[in-house]
Amino acid sequence: MKHLRVVAVLAAGLLAYFGWSALHPQKAAASSDPSGTFLITINDATTGAFVSHTVIALHGDHTASAIDSGQEGQFPVPFSSQLGAWALGPGGVMNVRTVDFSFPFATEGSARVDYKFNAGLPGNQVAGSIVLTIFPPNGDPLDGGGTPGGTFNFTGARVTAQ
Repeated sequence: MKHLRVVAVLAAGLLAYFGWSALHPQKAAASSDPSGTFLITINDATTGAFVSHTVIALHGDHTASAIDSGQEGQFPVPFSSQLGAWALGPGGVMNVRTVDFSFPFATEGSARVDYKFNAGLPGNQVAGSIVLTIFPPNGDPLDGGGTPGGTFNFTGARVTAQ
């Protein structure tokens, strides 16, 4: 009789453990992890005209970095360099904010680039919008204000290794 109780207690414990595991799975698989590197194509939100390509990396520590082909700074730095942070917002929207000092007007100020991703798209695809805000040399790109520099839409895909 004592052995039957021990087996029953062990069976109940195993059932409870596996039931809990099924109802509360571990973190999502890496394919649904929002961090990663994306190649995006940017278009003007008003005209739909092609603007540039950007590679944006969302790092696991919630920092972000980006390089854009269309912000042609002066030689020898023909591409922009953006650094910032990202957070996952309500409804799966990814909010990314970067600061950039390498636009052609770098000696005249800085820019803040705010990205919004639809992180819930299927597969490795992304889509979203960008708001560019320009600041004078004494301006604070982390504060409000600034001069609107443009609104853009983008689509793209996660960069993966074979």
